Amino acid sequence: MVWKKPDDDAYAFARGIIGRVSRTFALGIVVLPGDLGKAVLIGYLLCRIADTIEDDGSATLRRRQELLARFLRCFESRELADAFAAEAADIKGNPAHLELLAGNARVFTVLRALPKESSAILERWVREMVAGMSEFVKRYPAGIRIQTLQEYRKYCYYVAGTVGHMLTDLWRFHSPFVGEREHAALLVRAEAFGEALQTVNILKDIAWDIERENSAYIPEELLIAAGASQSTLLQPERRANARQALCALTRLAHDDLRASAEYVALLPKRAARIRLFCLLPIVFAVATLREIESSVAMLESGGGVKISRREVRSLILACVGATWSNTLVRRLIGAANKAPFLLPGVGTS
Repeated sequence: MVWKKPDDDAYAFARGIIGRVSRTFALGIVVLPGDLGKAVLIGYLLCRIADTIEDDGSATLRRRQELLARFLRCFESRELADAFAAEAADIKGNPAHLELLAGNARVFTVLRALPKESSAILERWVREMVAGMSEFVKRYPAGIRIQTLQEYRKYCYYVAGTVGHMLTDLWRFHSPFVGEREHAALLVRAEAFGEALQTVNILKDIAWDIERENSAYIPEELLIAAGASQSTLLQPERRANARQALCALTRLAHDDLRASAEYVALLPKRAARIRLFCLLPIVFAVATLREIESSVAMLESGGGVKISRREVRSLILACVGATWSNTLVRRLIGAANKAPFLLPGVGTS
């Protein structure tokens, strides 16, 4: 009989669910070693649980704020973490996200098995994220309606910039190659690293967010200036106006992606697995943004923007080879920005 640690089953749950709540993230998490990989995995799942509560537009303001506060109390004791899923059983959303929420106790089981310093990093930044989520839920109880570009950046900090900080702190604690000097340099670009990916996700899923989650993240001030509005975002006769309004966000995404590339370049080459983990979502985002800039699919009912499976596979292979060289990293990002990156002989199966 093989003896199993108490957290083995919980970790198996976490590894199994990640591919169904974030396929992109699941592609990178496998390259991170040991406790670092566990910490990043659990950090993402904790953020996803909080996001599931925030996204449930059918729940009242009071109910969502109450559950977000109770979720944070799960950090305090095993008993509170074990009881939370039953307390949040009325939350609605994506089936995989709800399955994750139902497994909240197992996520916290793995968290408690991590080094104390590592779990403290996760708690710090999840608390910061949830505080921001609660603020925006209170501001827009019927569904988020971002009004200004300044407000948009504040929202992106809470839901994504915090993740950049969380990851950067984990690199410092877990990697012998990321010292105080490297950590300080990375922190300058940590928020841009997280926020770039968030902006691309928002741009590619405009219709989904409006139709499925009753949320409009494109700032109203940008839309009005272009002759559109959040209420007309998906109207065919206003599509050209809405498309024009997105230019400010695509420029912001490009700026943040450039800072993200610098973030990767600052990671020591000996921290190859961390560099690869960070590079993968960046090149996917660059390729997706390229498609967004030539598409209106994200402004069509039921529509969205994706890159092909063949390009995803090609980019994964190219990232593995480019990780060791900052010059190759820059060339790969430049190539993905210009045209679909397709390696000969790489298929979709």
